[in-house]
Amino acid sequence: MTDPSGPLLLEEAADSVAPPPAATASRWQRIRRRFLRRKLAMLGLVLVTAFVLLAVIGPLLTGDPEEQDFSTTLAGPSAAHLLGTDDLGRDVLSRIAHGAQVSLLAGVLSTTLALLLGVPIGFLAGFYRGWLDPVIMRINDVLLAFPFLVFAVGLAAILGASLRNVVIALAVAQIPAVVRIARGEALMLRDQDFVAGAIADGARDSTILARYILPNTMNVLIVQATVAIPGAIIGEATLSFLGLGVQPPTPSWGTMLTDAQQYLSQAPQLALFPGLAIAMATLGFNLLGDGLRDVLDPRSTR
Repeated sequence: MTDPSGPLLLEEAADSVAPPPAATASRWQRIRRRFLRRKLAMLGLVLVTAFVLLAVIGPLLTGDPEEQDFSTTLAGPSAAHLLGTDDLGRDVLSRIAHGAQVSLLAGVLSTTLALLLGVPIGFLAGFYRGWLDPVIMRINDVLLAFPFLVFAVGLAAILGASLRNVVIALAVAQIPAVVRIARGEALMLRDQDFVAGAIADGARDSTILARYILPNTMNVLIVQATVAIPGAIIGEATLSFLGLGVQPPTPSWGTMLTDAQQYLSQAPQLALFPGLAIAMATLGFNLLGDGLRDVLDPRSTR
């Protein structure tokens, strides 16, 4: 009978006991070696790290994003302003750095909230099944029928324009996908031998879900988070661009693109730099997510 003393990793679920610490350390060493061999994944990690540093340290180095200098409006890149200035003489680099805080905060918080709400719902549907599963999944299917951005825009329009409401709207829009993934993992794991052994030993449902189902789903949830964050970053920029997100004077990549529309011929860099920031941030998270998906796959051999 399986020893329910601790959660088993998915690729070692056939073992009758939990892996010793040495085996776990060896597994993480293999994962690290696999990750280091993937150049695109490493590039994604570098980009994500760069934007995190930009959001954390950048505002301390670039100064006040709202400081205006009307003698240098619409100026190009220079020693004084590395990325130029906007129509009010505000430093573009400073605004991009402060906008990184908003974008990453919205992306990470909304994805975390979606996981906290969606994973338990998916586990309930997949683990208990019965009448609960079809009820939850039919409601989930209705929500999945709405495209992510359309869903988020509709919710933001109802809730009102603010960073808090942007996070809520993006989180709710992500929940249906999280529920579907969590349910699929719970359906697969509930029939594994180590779960059957825990049930036979009298383990409670909450113990099984917390110590057996959840730990063996973490790999999938980590990958889901890394691929959902870039979608949330684009969602925040879209909502701000439409006037449903962060409101001035708070800098945001989306509002910077809105302000740049009327100056595309005079100062195209006003749209170029925030656009590149959005593209590079989402590319970084996508590359990192693809790399993690490969290296965390227990069937991966290289």
